[in-house]
Amino acid sequence: MSLSITLIGGPTALIEIDGFRLLTDPTFDAPGEDYQLPHVRLEKLVGPAMSARDVGAIDAVLLSHDQHSDNLDHSGRDFLKGAKRVLTTEAGAKRLGGNTEGFAPWASTAFKKGDQSLTITATPARHGPAGIEPLSGDVIGFVVESSKPGSRPIYISGDTTWFDGVAEVARRFKAGVVLPFAGAAQTRGPFHLTMDTNDTIETARAFPNAVIVPVHTDGWKHFRQNAGDLRATFDTLGFGSRLRILEPGVATTIEPLHAA
Repeated sequence: MSLSITLIGGPTALIEIDGFRLLTDPTFDAPGEDYQLPHVRLEKLVGPAMSARDVGAIDAVLLSHDQHSDNLDHSGRDFLKGAKRVLTTEAGAKRLGGNTEGFAPWASTAFKKGDQSLTITATPARHGPAGIEPLSGDVIGFVVESSKPGSRPIYISGDTTWFDGVAEVARRFKAGVVLPFAGAAQTRGPFHLTMDTNDTIETARAFPNAVIVPVHTDGWKHFRQNAGDLRATFDTLGFGSRLRILEPGVATTIEPLHAA
C-alpha cells in the first residue's frame, strides 16, 4: 500500500492512497474569522498550512459532520462545491445538498480507477459523552480499504470520543493506520467532545497493530490538549513508537505496522 498524509491544519488532512486523493473535514479559513454557534464562539488560532488551491483535484471529501466550524469553515464550504464527491452524515447531506452523499454507520461506497478501487465505509461516532447526541448532532467516521493486495484499512475517527462504537470498528477492521480526532475539544461544559489523551490511548490499544496519526489536535482555542500532550502520554505509557505526529504542510509517507 502506498500511503502519504499531509496535515493541512485542525481536522483537515490530504490522504493519498494507491492513486486516490481524499480530503478530511475541509478548513481553509485564515485566523480571525467569526464562528458564532448557538452556545459558543469558536476562535481559530492558526491558519492552514496549504490553501484550497494548493490541494488540487481530489476524489472525495470525507466530512465527519457539517454543523461545527472547526470541521467545516467558510472556505471549506466553498471547497465542497468543486469536489467530485462529498461523503457525510445523512442529516448533513440533506442540509448541504449539491454533490453530498449521506451515509449511516456501516454503509459503504466504492471508488474505481482502472484496476484499482477503494471501499469507504461510514463508522459510528459520538461527539462527546453519552446523551450528547441531541446537542451535537450526527457524526460519522470512515474506514478506507484499498483493493491493492497486502493493503490494510485506514480508520479516520471523525469527531468522537472513545465509546462502544469505536471499539466495534476495531472488532470489524484490522486497521494498519488510525487517524484519531484528538485535541480534547471542550465548549459546552466540563467534558470533552473529541478524543483526549486517554481516549487516544484506548484507541491505540483497540488497534494494536496500527500506526496512530492524530489530527484535530491544534489550531483552535477550544482544544484543551495538543500533539505535545499526546507525545508525552504515549511515550510515558510505552506506545511512543506507534505515534506519528505530522508536520503541517509536509507530505509524510506512512508505513503501516505489520499485522501480528
